[in-house]
Amino acid sequence: MSSIKPRVKVPKSASAGEVITIKTLINHQMESGQRKDSSGNVIPRKIINRFACTFNGQEVISVDIDPAVSANPYFEFQAKIPEAGEFVFTWVDDDGTVYEERKEIAIG
Repeated sequence: MSSIKPRVKVPKSASAGEVITIKTLINHQMESGQRKDSSGNVIPRKIINRFACTFNGQEVISVDIDPAVSANPYFEFQAKIPEAGEFVFTWVDDDGTVYEERKEIAIG
């Protein structure tokens, strides 16, 4: 599997009350557990099963992900920015591994 690396695009600044678009992508093969390898053995399931985003500790979005999602899951969503602060993006893998990315946004 390639290196698992989250990528997030958030504007560096916004006006108070502005609605911004956030884009996220994580490089992950998302193995469903239903395919077999060349020897006929089932490849174990390994997916990102949860994605969440908070802003200054408040939940913005939370998604439970099923095995049918394609590799490298991409999410695009909007958030209203009431103040300067920090977004925290979290992806949880089946094996319990947590991938996190943080982005700050200023009011300008």
